[in-house]
This record gives sequence, structure tokens and C-alpha cells, in this order.
Amino acid sequence: MADKAQIQAAIKVQGEVVRKLKAEKANKEQIDEEVAKLLELKAQLGGDEGKHQFVLKTAKGTRDYNPKQMAIREKVFNTIVSCFKRHGAETIDTPVFELKETLTGKYGEDSKLIYDLKDQGGELLSLRYDLTVPFARYLAMNKITNIKRYHIAKDFDIAGQYDPMIPDAECLKIVHEILSELELGDFRIKVNDRRILDGMFAVCGVPDEKFRTICSTVDKLDKMAWEDVKNEMVKDKGLSEEVADQIGNYVSMQGGMDLAERLLQDPKLSQSKQACAGLMDMKQLFSYLELFQVTDKVVFDLSLARGLDYYTGIIYEAVLMQTLPAPTPTSQEQNGAVGEDAGVSVGSVAGGGRYDGLVGMFDPKGKKVPCVGVSIGIERIFSIMEQKAEASAEKVRTTETQVLVASAQKNLLEERLRLTAELWNAGIKAEVMYKKNPKLLSQLQHCEETGIPLVAILGEQELKDGVVKLRTVATREEADVSRAELVNEIKKRTSES
Repeated sequence: MADKAQIQAAIKVQGEVVRKLKAEKANKEQIDEEVAKLLELKAQLGGDEGKHQFVLKTAKGTRDYNPKQMAIREKVFNTIVSCFKRHGAETIDTPVFELKETLTGKYGEDSKLIYDLKDQGGELLSLRYDLTVPFARYLAMNKITNIKRYHIAKDFDIAGQYDPMIPDAECLKIVHEILSELELGDFRIKVNDRRILDGMFAVCGVPDEKFRTICSTVDKLDKMAWEDVKNEMVKDKGLSEEVADQIGNYVSMQGGMDLAERLLQDPKLSQSKQACAGLMDMKQLFSYLELFQVTDKVVFDLSLARGLDYYTGIIYEAVLMQTLPAPTPTSQEQNGAVGEDAGVSVGSVAGGGRYDGLVGMFDPKGKKVPCVGVSIGIERIFSIMEQKAEASAEKVRTTETQVLVASAQKNLLEERLRLTAELWNAGIKAEVMYKKNPKLLSQLQHCEETGIPLVAILGEQELKDGVVKLRTVATREEADVSRAELVNEIKKRTSES
């Protein structure tokens, strides 16, 4: 163990780091990380010799959610789920871990991000990396060939043999609806096609065996400058500069149906049958997107690659655009300008595509079930919503309580409990304070602090008259309401607010 004086010196230095970050109002994750380091140093000092000091913290890469954060999170979930249901999806669930062999070989270079578990009674298991591969396994195992499903307010997929681009267009429409309803700000949905990418690689001179690895490198264009991506292609992946430059010419192109039409006439790309098939589907996709009235947010972007190996056709990714003066770009930001009004993208918030061959990998006879889907970036969306809530003066309610049952005098606990039970039985969300004789002021303050809109006040006179004094917290207006009409009056008032 390090010398005690050295540890104390390190604690002093680390303490200064934490204080400086707090003074600069750095982001919470960065502060938490430095605080955790400080606590670990303090634990090394210990109390009694040889006694292990337990540090209370969440595991690396995880976090707790307080009531305010959960209220925001629940709002996001509800918006997404209601959109999925509006489009006729049913829901399924799969285990959080899978057999390791189920996940192996499905993710390309992302495979290194999979967490393996210890041997569980002879089975090699891994935590699921996404919800798409488990869904494909589920389809093959249960011999399902047609389903439209969503999974834990995050993934939406359409499985089945349908006419081209109709399900794909609906997935993009869903992304458009969700991002619009959440009011996250301006966004763009980038689309491309794996067949166009592969055709582009072929006509540029990329060897067949390097398609997937070069695709993974192109996928980094949202985080790296072209020169850095080119450098990786040439120095790390072994492409010639000439081939890399040809790829660079294509991946700089953006547009809509017009770009697909132009590329169909491209002297080089038009030589690739699979690229032409992808371009024809892209034209069809944009015609459906026009009918869905979402083409204002969708751009055909040849730099979009999405590195997962299982994609076979259309791929897409939604990014938020920051139109205010942009801060110095971080590793999470990317240049994704589209047109004159473009800002700076602040990262992907949804992505997906077509994966027609994945189910067949699990079927004993190799039977394919065409699939297309989208995954919503819940954690990033939640972080953005949380930042917006913190910047806003608006109070986030953490409960849905409609009314607090209060008393203006002493010795009315039984009456308060009796009325609260009546309201609960009628489906009203009600609270009562856990004190025999709470002060009326403290009961009203509780409502103001927690956002409860109504107070049902009982007193000796109200009990004699068979009424309840119903107070609107925001305006402080009070009115006597008969006991028989109280439920309807509470429903009426809370539905109007």
C-alpha cells in the first residue's frame, strides 16, 4: 500500500480537481467520475488497520435515476410506446443474456463490445448487445414469418415478405413522429443502402474481403474528419490512396430522389447491379416518404454506413441538429450539414435498417424472413430531455397525484382517511399526510412543492353540511362541493389543466 502521506497528498489534489469541476459547472458524469476517484483514495486511508473500506457507488457505466429523472424518462417512454401502438405493433420480450454463439459473428468490429458472462452450468453466455439479434433468434425459434413488434419502448421491427420499401418507409415515418413529438429540436434522418455502399466499394477497387472492414471505417465519418478516415483506410486497412480518394468523392454526396437518379447515370456506379438495385429502391422509398410528408427531414447520404454486419439493404440514422452557435465540437459531435439552414449535429438518436438474412442464420434450414427495423437511442434522448428540463424554469412533476385530502382542524384523521379511501376506490389519484393533526399551511405547502393541483379540505362545518372545500392550488380559489359530486368535480378540473 502507498505511504499514508502520499495518499493524503493525492486526496488533496483530487479534492481540488472536484472543486474546480463543480465551480466550472462541468457535466454531471465527469464530476461523478472524479468524485468516485476521491472516494477510492479516502477508502485507502481506512479507519482500522487492515479493515476494508467499502465505497458506495454504482458500477462503471451505470447510474441511478432520481424521481425527477424518472418522470422525464417515463414521458419519453410513453411517447415512444404510444407511437409504436399507433402503428399497430405488438410487444415481446427476450432475456437480457443469450448463448454466446447466438451473438458471435453478427456485429463485425462491434463484437469486441459484447460482455461475456462466467460459465453458467456448462452454457457460455453473453449480455445481449442489441435487441435485433435476439429478435431474429426469437423468430427462427418460434417459426414466425410475419410480425410487427416493439421491444421495451426502444426497438420497432416489421418482419415478413412485403412489397419493397413500404415497411421501410413506415419505419422512417415512425422516427419522424417520435422526434417531432418529443420536441428535441431540428433533426435529420440520413438514409443509404448497403447494396449501394458495396457497389461503390467494388467500382472503386476495394477487394471483396475488405468490404465490411472498410464499411466500419466509413461509419466513423460522423466522429472523424475525412482525412483521418482516409488515413485509417490506407495505413491500417491497406487500401491505396487512389481507391480511398474515389471513395471520398462518393461519400461526400448528399441529396434526395434527385441524387438517386443522378447516381443511376454515374458511369462507374451504374456498372454495379447491386448498387443499381439499391438506387431503384431508394427512388421508391422517397416516393413513399413524400406521401408520408416527411421528406423535409430525410436526406440520402452516401457517407452513412452503420458498421453492423447484418444489414443487407436500406440503412438510416437520425441526428439532432444544433442551429444555435455551436460550441467547440467534441468527440460526440459531427459535421452533418444539409442545406443552408444546417447547424451542427449533436449525435445519433435513432438508427436501423433492413436485415433480410439474419433470421436465416438461426433457422436449421436457412429459411429467410425479411426484416426491417429501427432502434431509438433512449439514453441519449433522455440526457437531452434532462438538460432541457434543467435549463427550463418549468417544474417537473414526479407524481400524478390529483388531490391532497387535508383538514383545517384537529382530530379529523379518521375523516381524512375515509375520504381518501373513497377517492382511491373511484380511481382518483389522492394523497393524505401521515400525521394525526398536520397544520393546514404545511399541507398546502406540500401541494405547491410537489405540483398537486387540488386540495380537498375537511372541517367540522364541512362534515355537518355534507360538503368538501375544494381548493385550486395555483389560484387559491375555493368552492364548497357536495360529497356526492366531489369525484366528478376533481376529474373535471384535472382534465382541464
